This record gives sequence, structure tokens and C-alpha cells, in this order.
Amino acid sequence: MHAITIEQPGGPENLVWAEAPDPVAGDGEVVVEVAASAVNRADVLQRQGFYNPPPGASPHPGLECSGRISAIGPGVSGWSVGDEVCALLAGGGYAERVAVPAGQLLPVPAGVDLVTAAALPEVVSTVWSNVFMVAGLRPGETLLVHGGSSGIGTMAIQLAKAVGARVAVTAGGKEKLARCAELGADILIDYREQDFVEEIRAATGGAGADVILDIMGAKYLTRNVDALAVNGRLAIIGLQGGVKAELNLATLLAKRAAVTATTLRARPLDEKAAIVAAVREHVWPLVAAGRIHPVVHATYPMAEAAEAHRVLESSTHVGKLLLTT
Repeated sequence: MHAITIEQPGGPENLVWAEAPDPVAGDGEVVVEVAASAVNRADVLQRQGFYNPPPGASPHPGLECSGRISAIGPGVSGWSVGDEVCALLAGGGYAERVAVPAGQLLPVPAGVDLVTAAALPEVVSTVWSNVFMVAGLRPGETLLVHGGSSGIGTMAIQLAKAVGARVAVTAGGKEKLARCAELGADILIDYREQDFVEEIRAATGGAGADVILDIMGAKYLTRNVDALAVNGRLAIIGLQGGVKAELNLATLLAKRAAVTATTLRARPLDEKAAIVAAVREHVWPLVAAGRIHPVVHATYPMAEAAEAHRVLESSTHVGKLLLTT
């Protein structure tokens, strides 16, 4: 088969479409003939040499894919060769074929075509596990999403609105904020010109956000805690703004607030399977009903993954970037 290989850490030009060994379905696994994958920030970090795959995972980038099952390993039930699926991966999506633990498979939801389905597994699993399973967002609460126009952000807006929450977003520029508003965002904050702490307090009568979904890490830590409501929950899923910051614990104590930080890629298989099962139960019906839809900015041939990475790093996109075989 062919796959995107990383000959050495560095820029997008180091993503090379080359021959690679075919995957084999091990115990509890299937092989998926890949129709499409999607580009995530983690793929950029892997390309740069900062985020290696967990032990035993494919060396190729790609944390999600869609396609058809072409082989089934021992111990797998409930799936058949030819089934159209999408999947959460620890790696390997940028390839013609990939081995996937059966617990990380999802059927392509009704109303979504096979290629577009590749835009769903990573973002939906990330948002559902952090905003709902960990932070426990409830109807009537306010969610603040940093990077509202990203793949994660566009999905978080829709899911939060679907359960009856109020949504605030930060994004850069009027065009991106307008797209967030189209998806249902109620409070629009241009981080280039506005202080999100002041804006979220003003929009909530001084209360603050009940849940914050953060991709920035250290850069926003203190201000995020300041922006939290009493009993608020800060869920950190990215470190685009650095890894170290000071935190005033007195503020956290006074608000009876909680800070969590999680990754998805390196979690044990049983934890990933539980998240995927929850997504299938709670989110797939919303997708099938047309209340949730993946937002796709552009699609590129897999061999042109370098160009897709350049677009992602330019932050000019809204939603997801897809790669097709």
C-alpha cells in the first residue's frame, strides 16, 4: 500500500506519499480500506517531531479515517467485510489501509457520505469526552469555546446547542465569528480586539462560564480561571500557548472550580471504546437527525497532505481539512 511517511521531523515538505507495509488485523482488530482521513493539530506536532505515536501504533500520521472494512481479525463480532465505517485511531489514517481496534469503529451515520464521515471521529470523541463526560455540561449552562472556528470548535458549538446550553466562542476576525454564529454560537468574542474575560462576564451578568474548552494551555490558564463561574470546570485539551504557567489556587478555591487536562490518543483501549460507545449512543442520533453536521473547509488528495498542513498552520480555515485516497 501507500502511506504518508515522515522522512525526518520538520516542515510540511517532509510528508511523503510512499510505499509502506500493509497492516494486518490482529486480535480484536479490523483492517479498513481508507476512503479519507482528516488533518488534526496532533498530526502537525508529529510531523515536527514533538508528538510520537504511542507504543504499538502505526508510525503514519492520521487520528481518524473513514472507509470500508476489508479484513476482520480474531475475536471481532458485529462487523462484516464491506461495512462502511469511520474510526478513531492512534495513528495511521494517512494511508490506503489501517488496522483499527473494533471498539474504535463507528458506522457511517445516516445522512453523511463516506468521505465526509472522516471529519467526525476525532472531534466528536474529543468534545463529547471532555465537555460532557468530564466537565458535565448541562442544559442552561454557558460553555466558552476557544478556537470556535476550528474543527473542535465547530463541533463543540453544535453539540452544546443541541443539549440546550448557551455558547460563547473566541475566534480571530469577523468572518470566522460569523461562521460560528451560523452554527449557533450566542456570544462572539474576537480575541484579537476583545478581552474574553471581560466579555464573558458582561454576557453572563458577571457570573462567568460554567465550562471552558481550551486549546491554548499555559497562555490562557490564569484568565480562564478568572472567566469561570462558581463551580465552573476548565477542560484543557491543547497546548498551543505553552505548557507552563502559574495558577492562583486561592481563586480556584473561592470558585470551587475544577481544572482537567486530557489527551485522547494515548488512552487505554477500553477507555477509547467507552468514549466511542457513548458517541454512538448520544451523538450519532443527532447527526442522523441533521442537528449536528461536520464542517469541512476543503478536501485534498492524500498525496498532497503537505498542502493541507500548510493551510492548517495558516489558521485561515473554518472546520476540518480532509485527505482522500
